Amino acid sequence: MLEQIMELARSLGQVNEDQLPVLELLCQAAEKELTARLRMGVAPEDCGGVFPLGCAWLALAGLAGGLPTGGAQFTAGSVTIREEDSGQCEARAAALRRQGEAILAPYLQDRGFLFQGVEG
Repeated sequence: MLEQIMELARSLGQVNEDQLPVLELLCQAAEKELTARLRMGVAPEDCGGVFPLGCAWLALAGLAGGLPTGGAQFTAGSVTIREEDSGQCEARAAALRRQGEAILAPYLQDRGFLFQGVEG
């Protein structure tokens, strides 16, 4: 399934050849993370084509979180000051992660929600 995830990530993310080794690691990590988060009794194969797509978006989120977006640059003599817009990178990464998790939501365990009885 890793090959399918890689292919989807490459086509969705316009990934450069020099980014492929990192993308492969991110795809492996996304596959492991989402497999561990599946509901009891649900396998990745049970999710159909949605599982590799969700993994691809999570991998692209990891890649986007580490990429500069081309902020401002100023050079004076031999000194260069670069400002990277990390907020834009983080926002794109968060959006990609939410998208990957949203399409897999019917198959994933609930997170951060708990019913607790209160004695009355």
